[in-house]
Amino acid sequence: MSAERAGELPAWPEGVARHVLAEVDSTNSEAARLAPRLTQPTWILARRQTAARGRRGRAWVAPEGNFFATLVMRPSGDPVVAAQRSFVAALALADALGAAVGPAAALSLKWPNDVLLNGGKVAGILLESAGTGGGVSHLAIGIGVNLVAAPPAEAVEPGAARPVSVMGETGLRLAPETLLDLLAPAFARWEAQLSTWGFAPLRTAWLARAARLGQPITARTMTETIEGTFETIDEAGALVLRTPQGRRAIPAADVYF
Repeated sequence: MSAERAGELPAWPEGVARHVLAEVDSTNSEAARLAPRLTQPTWILARRQTAARGRRGRAWVAPEGNFFATLVMRPSGDPVVAAQRSFVAALALADALGAAVGPAAALSLKWPNDVLLNGGKVAGILLESAGTGGGVSHLAIGIGVNLVAAPPAEAVEPGAARPVSVMGETGLRLAPETLLDLLAPAFARWEAQLSTWGFAPLRTAWLARAARLGQPITARTMTETIEGTFETIDEAGALVLRTPQGRRAIPAADVYF
């Protein structure tokens, strides 16, 4: 049994702040308000959100007891490197959930920013940034995890991964604060890898956990739908599909199985 499973949580990362709020409109919105006076990376956890949102402005169902948190930071590097923090977050979240629920539950990563539990979507990641002149002044990494409840299947788009919760799949009731105490150190470990070695080790680690690698999937961008075999992700993190028309690298899309 790991230290985390035995009840001994890892140390909180040095130089990282932690704010726990009873209620907020959204943790990403709070991150944007905090960013101008930011002095260190800061995790913001809310027990309740009143205006949660997902990718492309979609509403995010946010019942109390689920996990709603944002890490706001001033990242080094250009916007491409900043965007690679979605892979840092996904790997860290898989580590944290794995430490909490143990090996019996199958965790995998769905490009670009979802975590799957037993094949269903248990978590999503939303990156928002601001900056000028090609730089990034701040980055907000929003993370939502269905700890106690998941949206009904009819609430998601056709072809999207079925929603699941940690409690529904494992019987474990995990407190949001406990997950944050596991997630923040895991994020710090993967962030150190990115800062020291670049994206290559994260790419290898992410691919080892990738859902549907080598299988047919559908990617929908704002302008087209592309069907092909999920071959890999490239050195920048773009999805690479093998299609009848040739190999395609897709930097941004929604993926459907």
